[in-house]
Amino acid sequence: MKGKNPRKSHKAAVVIIPPEEAWDPIQQIRRRHDRNLGRWMPHITLLYPFRPREVFEEISGQLGDVCSSVEDFEIELRSFDFFVHSPGSTTMWLVPEPKDRLCALQNALQNAFPDCNDVSRHEGGYTPHLSVGQAGPVRNALGILHGLERSWFPIRFPASKLSLIYRRDKPDDVFRIHREFALGSAAPRDRSEI
Repeated sequence: MKGKNPRKSHKAAVVIIPPEEAWDPIQQIRRRHDRNLGRWMPHITLLYPFRPREVFEEISGQLGDVCSSVEDFEIELRSFDFFVHSPGSTTMWLVPEPKDRLCALQNALQNAFPDCNDVSRHEGGYTPHLSVGQAGPVRNALGILHGLERSWFPIRFPASKLSLIYRRDKPDDVFRIHREFALGSAAPRDRSEI
């Protein structure tokens, strides 16, 4: 892994995943606009890239400690925004609120894993978001989001746990939940791997 940090992997992340009963309106948008639909479940990224899967058991105590220090809260997806990557490249996303609680959670995680700071190294720091697709130039994003906002009904769900997720190599490179960590409780909950 010459030139790369072997302690981080693009095959692992720490995220908040909305409950599956909230997925349908999000996935309807993603089916039309998101080329990453097959790889990622709907999620709000907190740390990515993250530690490789081989060390998940070693770092689970650290993740559990951070989660036990943060109380659960409610997230609302009420509006849309977009990132501009270049003149012909934008990413559309739902705005999760309250931003301050998500930023505080991300900061606590980043303090525990300081080299996993990729999502906060952007201008303006960490921006909580739930990606729904790519739109090409800004004018395309504005047109699509204008239509989405007219028919969107806000979604609320509890942020009561974080998910440690991973993916394998192609062709089976779909992210899966390895373990969930309850906020406000140090005890991680195991999930069977698919």
